[in-house]
Amino acid sequence: MTYEFLQHYWCFVVALLGALLVFLLFVQGANSCIRSLGWTEQGRRLVLNSTGRKWEFTFTTLVTFGGAFFASYPLFYSTSFGGAYWLWMLILFTFVLQAVSYEFQNKLGNFLGPQTFQWFLILNGILGPLLLGGAVATFFEGSNFIVEKDNMIDATAFTPVISRWANASHGLDALLNPWVLVLGLAVMFLARVLGILYVINNVDDEDIRSRGSVRLLGNAVPFVILFVAYLLHLLLKDGYAYTDEGVIYMEPYKYLNNLLSMWYLLVILLAGVVLVLYGIGKTVVSKDYIGGIWPAGIGTVLTVLALLLTAAWNHTAYYPSTADLQSSLTMQNSCSSEFTLRTMFYVSLLVPFVLAYIVYAWRAIDQKKLNKEEVAHDHAY
Repeated sequence: MTYEFLQHYWCFVVALLGALLVFLLFVQGANSCIRSLGWTEQGRRLVLNSTGRKWEFTFTTLVTFGGAFFASYPLFYSTSFGGAYWLWMLILFTFVLQAVSYEFQNKLGNFLGPQTFQWFLILNGILGPLLLGGAVATFFEGSNFIVEKDNMIDATAFTPVISRWANASHGLDALLNPWVLVLGLAVMFLARVLGILYVINNVDDEDIRSRGSVRLLGNAVPFVILFVAYLLHLLLKDGYAYTDEGVIYMEPYKYLNNLLSMWYLLVILLAGVVLVLYGIGKTVVSKDYIGGIWPAGIGTVLTVLALLLTAAWNHTAYYPSTADLQSSLTMQNSCSSEFTLRTMFYVSLLVPFVLAYIVYAWRAIDQKKLNKEEVAHDHAY
């Protein structure tokens, strides 16, 4: 295990966690469709109790994703989470709002009323995926930060801060880039598509399933348009590359070149796109088909995984700086020490056991489809 192998390995692990997080955003997507899927109070409770069984998976994956990034690429963590903190605080606020809303919407003494917390869940369902998609877009579009490692050894520096944001917006300026918004909106509509597919599969109610098939097409069309538009933009744009000496430079068609030179990522990307379209198409065409969440979910993981690895592998700066080109972060200049990465590698061998437990818990929770009788219980949301 060389240092270079460990850098690529942990980049893969972080990218896989990010891909799983995007898939698990079906919870947010379904919540954003509460009122369109369930027109009655009982229908809305069915949707909420369906997603309420899974929201912890999304929240835990988000925290794990951040923790893995911090341990393996600490300079990214300090630069992005520490510099673009308004963007990340908004994301975390919406997720905290989600947790509170689930627990308190039907509690005794809730003077705000259940509908107030349902609107909070809708807010999380829209803003959460939108902002996370925007954050992912900065891996390709760049962010406005400056890295000054010399501050750590400069005795005259008043505060030895390695990285700082180049303006006072602290991350919100990314939303002014139209392409960041395009990918953010694509992720939001993808989350809604996955959420509808999940509810169709998980809720045993004909009214919700028939309504979901109609809503599915209305969200799939803008998702496909936005995703294809951003993918074409990505393949045609200049990318951020670096030499063996660590010098950052702009390379024409960098991300297209990455996919062509790393053909296996191109195969994964195409397979993921086909699976997503298959899950959507078969659900729309066949009224009896309720398993679209699985091909679409697997396709989402494959597609996002391929895109994230395209942003980092093959001598690519995965977190470009628009303020100072040489401040851009790469796997070489932002990772932990070889000892840290090697130690964490052995710990990561336990991950398959954790995944096996998640699969077991998921199957146990979904052993019976959710119906109207279950939401009448006291323990229901």
